[in-house]
Amino acid sequence: MNSDLPFATHNIKGLTNQEVLASRTKNGDNLLIFKKENGFWNVIKRLAKDPMVLILLVASVIYFISGKTADGIFLASAILFQTGISFFQDARSSNALEKLKEFMVAKTRVIRNGKIEEIKSEELVVGDAIVVEEGTAIPADAIILHSNDFSVNESILTGESLAIEKNTKNKQIFKGTNVVGGLAIAEVTAIGNQTSLGKIGKSLEGIEEEKTPLENQIANFVKKMAMTGGVVFFIVWAINYFNTREILNSLLQSLTLAMSILPEEIPVAFTTFMALGAWRLMKSGIVVKQMKTVETLGSATVICTDKTGTLTENVMDLAKVYDFETDVIFKIQENLTESNRNLLQIAMFASEPIPFDPMEVALHNAYKLSTETDERPHYKIIKEYALSGTPPMMTHIFKGKNDDLIVAAKGAPEAIMHVSGLSSEGKIKVEKAIREFSAEGYRVLGVAEVNSSSQDFPKTQQEFKFKFKGILAFYDPPKKNINKVLNNFYDAGINVKIITGDNEATTVSIAKQIGFRGFEKHISGKELMLLSEKDLAEKVLETQIFTRMFPEAKLKIINALKEQNEIVAMTGDGVNDGPALKSAHIGIAMGKKGSEIAKDAASLILMNDDLSKMVKAVSMGRKIYTNLKKAIQYIISIHIPIILTVFVPLALGWIYPNIFSPIHIVFLELIMGPTCSIIYENEPLEKNTMKLKPRPLSDTFFSWKELTTSILQGLFITAGTLGIYQYSTSQNFGENTTRTMVFTTLVIANIVLTLVNRSFFYSIFTTLRYKNNLVLIIIGITLALTSLILFIPAVSGFFQFQKLSLIQLAFCLIVGSASVLWYELVKVWKRKTSKNA
Repeated sequence: MNSDLPFATHNIKGLTNQEVLASRTKNGDNLLIFKKENGFWNVIKRLAKDPMVLILLVASVIYFISGKTADGIFLASAILFQTGISFFQDARSSNALEKLKEFMVAKTRVIRNGKIEEIKSEELVVGDAIVVEEGTAIPADAIILHSNDFSVNESILTGESLAIEKNTKNKQIFKGTNVVGGLAIAEVTAIGNQTSLGKIGKSLEGIEEEKTPLENQIANFVKKMAMTGGVVFFIVWAINYFNTREILNSLLQSLTLAMSILPEEIPVAFTTFMALGAWRLMKSGIVVKQMKTVETLGSATVICTDKTGTLTENVMDLAKVYDFETDVIFKIQENLTESNRNLLQIAMFASEPIPFDPMEVALHNAYKLSTETDERPHYKIIKEYALSGTPPMMTHIFKGKNDDLIVAAKGAPEAIMHVSGLSSEGKIKVEKAIREFSAEGYRVLGVAEVNSSSQDFPKTQQEFKFKFKGILAFYDPPKKNINKVLNNFYDAGINVKIITGDNEATTVSIAKQIGFRGFEKHISGKELMLLSEKDLAEKVLETQIFTRMFPEAKLKIINALKEQNEIVAMTGDGVNDGPALKSAHIGIAMGKKGSEIAKDAASLILMNDDLSKMVKAVSMGRKIYTNLKKAIQYIISIHIPIILTVFVPLALGWIYPNIFSPIHIVFLELIMGPTCSIIYENEPLEKNTMKLKPRPLSDTFFSWKELTTSILQGLFITAGTLGIYQYSTSQNFGENTTRTMVFTTLVIANIVLTLVNRSFFYSIFTTLRYKNNLVLIIIGITLALTSLILFIPAVSGFFQFQKLSLIQLAFCLIVGSASVLWYELVKVWKRKTSKNA
């Protein structure tokens, strides 16, 4: 940040460090503090509604009533364990989201100790002098001290979306409102909860975020399974009671089946995956504002990117200047004539007095280098015509100490030429210079002035009688990594389009330099707006470069692409990008050069303005979706054999109808929960993921293709467990031995399924080399607990297990593994028939 105080603020020194501390001590920090939800009670309320917890509670009470105290204590302990896991998962997700909020802290420019600084908005104090300009959100209530054509959108407070002009007469501005145009310096009068927004903020507390389609899918699936569990519960209770005439024992057996049906791990897995996915993105410099963005990322089919600062470095060096008066092209390092100096002075005065845009910073620096006497302190801005028109231009009017006026304009060369009344010969000279600059990839601006002392200013800047001064050529080199980034998008089946306000020749020149595909297909904003709906639909698909774009045209492109069923991601940084960013499926704002309005409209922020992070975001989105799908398919697959192993012997009247009790189901549930939500969440990106086409956003986790795979896997494991059951009874092994063998086979199948389902494409030998330390830890814990149950007499007696021989164990191992490993043959076939192996 430049520490030299610009001339417009010479009389505003701001607070000293001591005054800042005194004000903070008296008035506190600039934070909105509302009632926080109690995480502890939220978890307790959620658990009280959790069917699994309620079933465990009922089963525990029945055991205690029946005099089976040990079983009752075991189930009560399971409830506590389930509660502990819920608290852990909730804390994990909450911490991830809190860290995201920290990253989204807004910044504010403030004048302190006579210098401009950039600080966190929360560090503002009453009495601070803040600098607010187009594209920023006002960080506190304040009174305007100085303004240049300053207007604000106060819809957040009033509901009125029209811009309101503010000045030293209508001087009150409010926290949370957005600056639509101009610049102002204002003194902070209220912060935090004392602001107008803070006082009405209570009404915002009860607003809940709408559930995403994926959340609704999962909620509906779990609801259907719960209803199925309820129906089966009564059927099994009736069958058991009819056979035994024992109410409590029949109730226990029916509760066992109800427990086996409930896939309560799925909602937990979804919440964990989304929150931790957003946290991992944040660590990579990508802030996700809305959880639904995480699930949309992997579906992006088109990325619409601006040029300046996204494809290019956004350094904006003033490379060359065309002086219309002398008809020469010069560089600012050369010996300058009076005409050259005057052109640079007019270009500087056409810029903001406190420059923020890189081009305007470059113009201020060029002026400083070209002049012996800095005239800036002797002039004060008295009127500003904001950037407007198609193509756009802007005009500033300054008044000197001797009441002389400087009326300076800059903007798109076409706009400046149009208002300057150039002769045919003059237009030919200017167009020649523009072509020469554009062919070299320079970004060009026109400059003009008005020679007048009249203060009777017209309503619009286009009504002035301008004198054309020259053309400015800025060079913004392409980013070094941009070619690789583009190829990554192309490889992932994602189309890239450039949408820019720059002209055609400059954009095409840069596109050629970076290896952009389809640079020969381009259209201007004016041409686009003239197209019919049918022609527009075709044009947006086949065109790769859109030049001289304005807000309405950008929005039209985004909506047209969406109507063609494209999933659209769009990058933007300016106020004018707001509507299009909001409309895109994935609005991407730039963290450094992005305006607050753009950041507010976007769903995702790239902290370092680096488009390569978007490749990371897409790959992370695909990884999260893929891993969550693995987890859910695993949950469905492993629930099927548990349900059928409990239900089939009972329904068919086999010799041991109640092979499992609630304590066996609880143990299996405790294994499955951590396995799916911890192992699969930590899985790395599969090597072919970014070579696949984007998945349709309409895809669900519960499509027949995925469900068929899960059901088949579950049925094969069921065949294995029931086969072991029949084998054991045929060998007259007894009920406890049969129960032990069935249980052991199910646990082994569970472990092997975890390993096999790490990929539905690559072999288990490939996935074993994936870097995921949690696989060994979780499987190690599962094996240790299973060994404890099988080989420690006191524990195995509690579970009604019998010690198995080595042959019996080996048989369980072979059957349990074989009931899952058959899927490896399917994967071999997939790899042979796929192009992405």
